[in-house]
This record gives sequence, C-alpha cells and structure tokens, in this order.
Amino acid sequence: MTIGVPHPFALPASPPARPRRFPTPFDRRAVHPLAQQAAAALMDTLQGPSAHAWQLHEPGHGKMFGVLVVAGPDGALGYLRAFSGMLHGQWEWPGWAPPTFDAAQRDLVWIPGEAEMRGVAAERAALLATGPSDATGAESARLTAALAALDARRTARSRVLLAQIQDSYRFTNARGEVRALRDLFAPAEPPAGAGDCAAPKLLAQAFRLGLTPVALAEFWWGAPSATGDRRAGVFYAACRGKCLPILTHMLDGLPADPPPLFGAAAISVDEPRTVYEDDHLLVVDKPSGLLTVPGRSAVLQDCVVSRLRARYPAATGPLVVHRLDLDTSGLLLVAKSLDVAKALQRLFSLREITKHYVAWLDGEVAGERGHIALPLRPDIDDRPRNIHDPVHGKPAHTEWRVLGRVLGPPAGRTAGRTRVLFTPHTGRSHQLRVHAAHPAGLDAPIVGDRLYGRTPPEDDERLLLHAERLAFVHPVTGAPVVVEAPAPF
Repeated sequence: MTIGVPHPFALPASPPARPRRFPTPFDRRAVHPLAQQAAAALMDTLQGPSAHAWQLHEPGHGKMFGVLVVAGPDGALGYLRAFSGMLHGQWEWPGWAPPTFDAAQRDLVWIPGEAEMRGVAAERAALLATGPSDATGAESARLTAALAALDARRTARSRVLLAQIQDSYRFTNARGEVRALRDLFAPAEPPAGAGDCAAPKLLAQAFRLGLTPVALAEFWWGAPSATGDRRAGVFYAACRGKCLPILTHMLDGLPADPPPLFGAAAISVDEPRTVYEDDHLLVVDKPSGLLTVPGRSAVLQDCVVSRLRARYPAATGPLVVHRLDLDTSGLLLVAKSLDVAKALQRLFSLREITKHYVAWLDGEVAGERGHIALPLRPDIDDRPRNIHDPVHGKPAHTEWRVLGRVLGPPAGRTAGRTRVLFTPHTGRSHQLRVHAAHPAGLDAPIVGDRLYGRTPPEDDERLLLHAERLAFVHPVTGAPVVVEAPAPF
C-alpha cells in the first residue's frame, strides 16, 4: 500500500453536511461528525489483527492518533491517518502519513549524532569505572569536575544536534508557502517533539497529495498515558505548546475557525457578588467563566481583580490572595490593604485557611472517603493543563468525601454520577480536577471539564466545581470567620 493515501470510510445513509469552514483542531467540542466517523473506522482498524504487533494496550505503548477527512478533486471524501511520533520504533508505516521532516537530511545529523552521544556515555561510564570508589578530597573533586565537564559538553552538543535536526522540518500551508520549524517558533526555541504530532503530519500529506482538508480529529488509543491524562477512544484538542504556531501557519489560506478564546464571555457587571465584608477584607462569590486575574491576551483583561479595582479604588496590594480556575465558581478571599494581603497569604502558606469544594463527578466513585496524594506539574506542551509527575511534580494532597450518588447513566452518559466534598491541603493549579480524573485518583472527572473530562462539555454546560466554604481566623481582629455559598448545582 502507498504511504499516506486516502482511505475510504462508510458514511450513513444521510451523511452529515460538510463544514463550511475547517473546524479548529484546538477545541474538543469542534470535532465534526465526519471526523468522528473516520476516527471510528480507524479505531476498528486499531482493534484488528494488523495492529496486534504494535502492542498498544501494553503499558507505555498507548499513543495519540489522528484522522483528516479530505476531499479529492472530484469531491469524493476519504481520510488520511497518522500517529504521533514513532509507532513501534518506526517513523513510517505503509498507509500512514509520513513525518514532516526530510528523512535524508535528518539522517545526516541523527546517525552520526547518535553515535557521538553513545561515545560520550561510554566515556562517562569509563570515567566512573576507573575512578577510585573511595575517592576523597582532591581526587573526589577532580572526578566530580571531570564528570561535570563531560555532562556540560554532552548538553551543549545535544542542543546543537537538536537544532540541526529541527532544521530538517518544513511545513507547507494552504497557500503553498513553506516555512521552517525553527522560524515558526522564533525567537523561542521549538519544544522537543514539535512537528511530530499527528495533526501537522496529516495536513502536510493532504497538501502534498493535492487534497482539500475537511475536518480533523485526534484521539488516544491503547494503554493510558504515563501521566494518566489520556484515555483510549477519547478525542483531545491539539496541544498548543507544540502545535499552535505550526497549525496556524499550515491552515493559513484555508477557511478555518480560530482557536477558542476561553475567558472572554460576557459576565454580568454586578459579579462577583460580595458575601462577606468588613473594614479589612471581603469574600466574593466568583461565577464560572470569569477570570480571577487578567489573562495574557489584551482581550482577557476583564476579571475579578479589574472589577474589584474599580469598586475599591483606595485598596492597596494584590486584592485577591488566592485564585480559582476560570471554569470554577465559588468563594474568593480579598484583602483591602497590602498588610492584610500579606497576613492572609501567610495563613495560606501555613495551611490555616480551610477550603471546601463541592463537585459532581462523571462516574461512580468506589468508597466513601479518602486521601489523594498525586504530585502535579504544568504540562509545558499543552498549557493550561496540569499532569501527574511523581518525579518532577510538586506535592498535592486532597481529602474527599462522598455526599451523594446518582446510579446508572444520566441522559447521554455512560455511567452514574457522584457528588463529592473536596478539602485540598495544597493549592496546586487544577489540583482537584486532575485528582478527580486521574486513574490513581478517583478515576471520575468532574462533570463539564473541558480539559480532563471523558467527553467535551456541551456549549451551555459548565464545570460542576464550586468553592462553597472558607474558614479562617481574622488576621486583624483574631475572630473566627466562616463564609459559605452553596453550590448553584
């Protein structure tokens, strides 16, 4: 079979209309029914005997796959298929879109470069083997310095080789314009693996074959990812860290929807509502969809802080002393002066402020209560997502208790729901969302979670997570303060 030719797929008797514009690959909710149909065909293939040798369901072998529905010159539909990175140790397989680099140019760098790195590793091993095991004083210092110099040389050389490999990547857009990978990310350095995701491979192959892209979908297949945030058969948005500059260029010239801009929705001017106030501080009830602090974009300046600045022009300091996610609603603690802000931040650092959250989870949770300890870190390739990382993650601890259950599938769902009370003992970004969704946590994402849910939320569906209670000792008066705002769901 020729590499990367379109595959036919069965359409229903009344197929869905083709999209007038290419749906953005950066929104899970935008996966078109035609792309879903093509993905279902590929999932069937991945369950067939031809894919058994890839051992996708073995730990560590799961992978992101993608399909691109394309139209030929005669208007007939088919789909291209691709995998991220390498599949079973190979960059190319018959019937799949090839990588976006020039293989010959890459090999001129990779083959001797790999041999060079093996030589450095052998040199390091030899240095450790010949050095005295009980070295002390000057001998120990010399060995340490020699190892450090060797490691620095390896790091510097690796960067040079990586840049040379990245120079072998080229991307054509719908206008026929070609740009290099490093040019697309300049002045920043491209992240590792940029250009190896399924989406750029698919678009590159479509343009190479003279086909018109119609709709795209990417999904995970096989064993869960090592970070636990990817599940078989679930559609995911393209990662912004690796793919946004590349796909923005490649889609130029094609009628395409822009990436979604979360946080720009119109929120009533009387929000956030104040639920407690004295001369020193206040507590407000933030609605879902309102940012706590300004976003990076110039159009994302409307937030709790900007609204409170207008209400309290004499206030000093940062105002809010902690944050809630854009999609989360509930209680936020606000200081009217810098001194009170510092005092409240100290209470947070000492874990002397108790926060309770309530959530509906998409699934039937086993047990009635427990403790989750999963270290977390930002996903540098797909912000604002966070992932579990037992090596580099920061400690994150959550207590949970079941408040209620709805057994059996609600409309449009495949499992029941569980209402849970969360008490976080650390304040990592997206902590409750990841702890709920992760297989080693509750294995039941919060309903309406556009980042970690099993399915994307409907257009009018919000994240069902609410900060309903704050309890602390007033930093000025010394009186106990308890503020509650029942969840609106």
